[in-house]
Amino acid sequence: MAADGLISIKSSFGPEDTMKRLEAEVKARGLTVFAHVDHAAGAAAVGLPLRPTDLLIFGNAKGGTPLMQQAQTIGIDLPLKALVWQDDQGATWLSYNDPAYLAQRHGVGEPAKAAVDAMTTALHAIATKATAP
Repeated sequence: MAADGLISIKSSFGPEDTMKRLEAEVKARGLTVFAHVDHAAGAAAVGLPLRPTDLLIFGNAKGGTPLMQQAQTIGIDLPLKALVWQDDQGATWLSYNDPAYLAQRHGVGEPAKAAVDAMTTALHAIATKATAP
């Protein structure tokens, strides 16, 4: 079942390589990596199994601030996040929140449309670079 506003792209690479490619592309575009959360390692630390599930939190103030100037509540969904995960068939996926969905969710209006469009374009390019050969 797909979650509202979530974009998922199947990767041509395994989870580890997909995450490495994702992080490299984020940095190559001058974005800041704020955190890396390895959910599977956290699960293993408490003796619970979890397929690879790795979250990267990244962004920059130039991209997110115009949205927060319109609706500060969008700060709950920013900075941007991308999840690299492996399904029960062994396929690797990269998922991220659609910026247009987030803007609509928080009532961000027309003045921030350029920022939303730029975020959408950048995330699509980053995700494609991380998942495609």
